[in-house]
Amino acid sequence: MDSDGDTEEPSELRIVLMGYKGAGKSSAGNIILNREEFDLKTTAQCVKRRREVADRHITVIEAPGWWINVPVEESPELLKQEILLSVSLCPPGPHVVLLVIRVDIRFKEDERKVFQGYVDLLGERVWSHTIVLFTHGDFLGDTYIEQHIEREGEDLQWLVEKCGNTYLVLNNVNNSDDTKIKDLLEKIEETVTENKGCHFEIDRKILQELEEKRRAEEERAEERVKRMKKQREMIRSQMSDTQYLSELRIVLMGYRYSGKSSSGNIILNREEFDLKTTDQCVKRQREVADRHITVIEAPGWWRHEPVEESPELLKQEILLSVSLCPPGPHVVLLVIRADIRFKEDERKVFQGYLGLLGERVWSHTIVLFTCGDFLGDTSIEQHIESEGEDLQWLVEKCGNRYHVLNNKNRSDDTQIKDLLEKIEETVKQNNGCHFELLQQVKEKRREEEEKAESQMMSEDEMFDTVSLRSSAYGSFRSRSGADKSSVFASSRSKDAPLLFAGGSYIMKLQQPLRSEDEMSDSVSLGSFGYGSFRSRSSDNSSIFASTRSSDSKEFPPNFADGSVEQSQIKTTKKPSTILELLRGKQNK
Repeated sequence: MDSDGDTEEPSELRIVLMGYKGAGKSSAGNIILNREEFDLKTTAQCVKRRREVADRHITVIEAPGWWINVPVEESPELLKQEILLSVSLCPPGPHVVLLVIRVDIRFKEDERKVFQGYVDLLGERVWSHTIVLFTHGDFLGDTYIEQHIEREGEDLQWLVEKCGNTYLVLNNVNNSDDTKIKDLLEKIEETVTENKGCHFEIDRKILQELEEKRRAEEERAEERVKRMKKQREMIRSQMSDTQYLSELRIVLMGYRYSGKSSSGNIILNREEFDLKTTDQCVKRQREVADRHITVIEAPGWWRHEPVEESPELLKQEILLSVSLCPPGPHVVLLVIRADIRFKEDERKVFQGYLGLLGERVWSHTIVLFTCGDFLGDTSIEQHIESEGEDLQWLVEKCGNRYHVLNNKNRSDDTQIKDLLEKIEETVKQNNGCHFELLQQVKEKRREEEEKAESQMMSEDEMFDTVSLRSSAYGSFRSRSGADKSSVFASSRSKDAPLLFAGGSYIMKLQQPLRSEDEMSDSVSLGSFGYGSFRSRSSDNSSIFASTRSSDSKEFPPNFADGSVEQSQIKTTKKPSTILELLRGKQNK
């Protein structure tokens, strides 16, 4: 809430910078303070800087940024907590919050909703203390910012109006222009005046709850650190120098864009993996730290796509990944980004894909957090505790084995050394054994491969298999690409039923047909017993279809010499396959 105290001296200004990653917050802070005070690297913590500028004592707080299209519900708890803390780091509160937006990036509905979500963390009253700060103003050239706002549409206009129609542009290229800083400070003072000289102050109850929550998380994080340390010391005490592994076989698994390829390159200390996504496993080998290391990168899945909805090819490749480094991998690294929220959906998805390999795989698995630079000074244990029970469940399912990689600091050899030691400890926990698929999983995989091969059989092969070439029971499918008139084909037998395949009747072209108009006059398409006719002509208008009425007991229509007749044969059971339909006809 706003302070009710006396009007503060204008010689002091307290500013909070908020916005998405890459918006230019750090650069804007450096321009305001007229010195390189802010590091341009992203972090999960707030950064506070002070300096005397233009006879004013200015304090600038840079809040950590969010991904431009990631809503507040999917952001890590640490990020939301830091945004709440940002307005309390310059007591008694900031005079203004600058919402930093790049003028050279389109601002659409998604961005508006994301901005609204993060700003609303601070409460509705913060909007009256907020100014929109456009960066990269050099992009506009001779275009006025007002013209840009009008051109962008209602979403950007909504944001500007929500901030009391208060905005300013910074030219990041021409930092020597002191007039823009003078204009910014004047805008801030105007905003303070409009708020009757009062600063913004967040609800004390919100801050109190946040402090209690963080204290509890820190205590649990310390307990987790002690547990992991004790666990590692016990395992190390049981290991001898003779158990040193000269060969390590590793499988990387995770969702797309989690950082699997980058992690593989860090482990092998060379650019071995292409950062492009692929549907196949990728295998790379190299000598690292006196070890022969083999790394298999399994193809990734979409974060929210459960295993039941994923392509068979993806599931087959995941199963294949653990057999590409015979006799089997020593460890499976589950790769997860530390800068994205891990919720119930992600837990279920991970559980589903790991389930393909069987329950025993969990004892060979380590959770590998990427984007560790996001955490800054925050420990990975505090991140795990702050995220909640779903991430905690995953870590516990992996025997409290986890590691964090800073993908931007590849020169730090200690993070890989520590990871390799944790892999050795995991092997020791498994009595020196590697992971190998159980026999029942192998059999399931074999069955799925055979099923996939049978599904790949072409329709022509299907018809040849049923031996219909000299039979009276022909099936008909139109394959006329350009000839719109070739819709229906003729059969050799008047009594031959149309084959039921995939819930529709498919006509196989055998000889030239009459025009659609002629066919529509001569063909009775009343209510077919099962399915519908489908033409694969390029012209959608040449598709003739019919649905079966609820009272119809008619058998599928017959084709003879280019015409269609409806059979009056009664049936009590719908044939489910081609062979069943054929057998039924032969029996009659």
